[in-house]
Amino acid sequence: MTIYIDPPTWPGHGRMWSHLVSDESYDELHAFARKLGVPERAFERDHYDIPSHHYADAVAAGAVEVGSKELVRRLTAAGLRRPKGRGNAT
Repeated sequence: MTIYIDPPTWPGHGRMWSHLVSDESYDELHAFARKLGVPERAFERDHYDIPSHHYADAVAAGAVEVGSKELVRRLTAAGLRRPKGRGNAT
């Protein structure tokens, strides 16, 4: 059970963003995000959007750095990938 984060390479709202995911469960992901102080509104379908200025905090808290393609591969392999159109349920 691991939390993963990709590099902050996704632009939006005037800043760069990373994605934070779990390979175990949404409960694990939500608990990790709460520990970091990430607001629930940052959760989108199957990941949290993390602004670049909090990237180092997530890594210091134990998130494993992986590339974006590897992050999606691990999320999909865990059966936790929720493509657009499947809702934002937790």
